[in-house]
Amino acid sequence: MEDLSGSTHAVHKVTMTNRRSCAISGVNDVLSFDIHEILLETEQGMLMIKGDDLHVSRLTLDKGEVDIDGRIDSFTYSDAAGSGHKNESFLTKLFR
Repeated sequence: MEDLSGSTHAVHKVTMTNRRSCAISGVNDVLSFDIHEILLETEQGMLMIKGDDLHVSRLTLDKGEVDIDGRIDSFTYSDAAGSGHKNESFLTKLFR
């Protein structure tokens, strides 16, 4: 039997279609979301997605996948997730 533990979260990929929907892999956690902003912890750091009428249409954290619909205005990355300081809050990591 093939051991898949840990291998499903290794690749971070963002696929966006017409700024209206996107599929994201390599997601470790969804930290917050509302119709204007979504904050994700990914394999490549914190990812803040801003826009309007944003919805998390599919969330599969065991596979590390998130699908988002709405008008997407921006993606902003912070390298805080890979820093190794696990006891800090996500806001401290985000604004480091």
